[in-house]
Amino acid sequence: MIPTLLPTYNRAPLTFTSGEGSWLTEAGGTRYLDLGAGIAVNALGHAHPALVQAITDQAQKLWHVSNLYQIPGQQALADKLVDQTFADTVFFTNSGTEACELAVKMARRHWHAKGMDDKTTVIGFEGSFHGRSSAGIAAAGGAKLTEGFGPLLPGFKHVPFGDHEALKAAIDDTVGAIIIEPVQGEGGIRPVPDQCLKGLRDLCDERDILLIFDEVQCGMGRTGRLFAHEWSGISPDIMMVAKGIGGGFPLGAVLATEEAASAMTAGSHGTTYGGNPLAMAVGNAVMDIVAAPEFLAEVTRKSGLLRQKLEGLVAIHPDVFEKVRGSGLMLGLKCKLPNTDLIAAGYAEHVLTVPAADNVIRLLPALTITEEDIDQALTRLDAAATRLKTRSHETANAG
Repeated sequence: MIPTLLPTYNRAPLTFTSGEGSWLTEAGGTRYLDLGAGIAVNALGHAHPALVQAITDQAQKLWHVSNLYQIPGQQALADKLVDQTFADTVFFTNSGTEACELAVKMARRHWHAKGMDDKTTVIGFEGSFHGRSSAGIAAAGGAKLTEGFGPLLPGFKHVPFGDHEALKAAIDDTVGAIIIEPVQGEGGIRPVPDQCLKGLRDLCDERDILLIFDEVQCGMGRTGRLFAHEWSGISPDIMMVAKGIGGGFPLGAVLATEEAASAMTAGSHGTTYGGNPLAMAVGNAVMDIVAAPEFLAEVTRKSGLLRQKLEGLVAIHPDVFEKVRGSGLMLGLKCKLPNTDLIAAGYAEHVLTVPAADNVIRLLPALTITEEDIDQALTRLDAAATRLKTRSHETANAG
């Protein structure tokens, strides 16, 4: 008999009842160090006072009115995002998945408005993740996402990650957009080198193609810049944002240049909940904190400290870990033993991490993580690796 809750997750046997900063408290009272931050969502940690105050104040005034009316918080947050980025305009959604849907629609509508209805193909990259919607799984193309959900939305091509020649070969007159994560998240914390992003921008300009960046996971300060692509010195035409922008409240956005978005006129897209007053109150509070240069400088400093300590962890446990990779506070430990086993060993040491492809565990802590918490992270990850190594040796000897 199917459970009343649709069983699409293999959930850990943990139930958290409260949180503060980088720590979660389980129903039995045990505290866990959270290095996953709700999969890069809780950018400011749990129960950040500014976010609690923002949502409390707004909840006492107005929750929802729909986009049939003016919502001042939307204008305020849009102005902040435009002021801080390449974008000229912003549309607010509830999630990264919805942002992906709009990004694809916007790109195709752009070429339709120019009378180029054949220019509908979107090129994506193997190992990518753009959400679970029809457009998202078609853009990513991986069998794990698409199996059993055919026929897939047409108009997508996929090329190997990092294969420049395959990308060039895939481009023809039907290609209207290329979509890429500056740092792959689900794909195993794989950053795209700055020179490759620059080359991609040049290629799109040469071939008259829109460039879409998916910064749902790597954006909002996670790499030490407000958005990860800023390190490369180039910008996209369209960008998907979510996760950290709401600090835990469901919020996403699509940012775009005037040229890319000009065909999105009244009635061409919509949302019932997107950008409602509650979401905007939280989003504005997050933006005011995360976009501050001193805050981003601290992210960079702490990420350097964490990475240095993780490199030491790899050196201590070369039979458990292969290497560290990633950018800022979006780091991955590539494992030699099964990553799911290491995550389970972490539960025993009261530390939470997140799995990814390529046998990687993701470390996506709150951007507000303290140095003391970083020390605790290394102590607990070291204990988890030791626990896993001991169990592996015992199993081998028993065999």
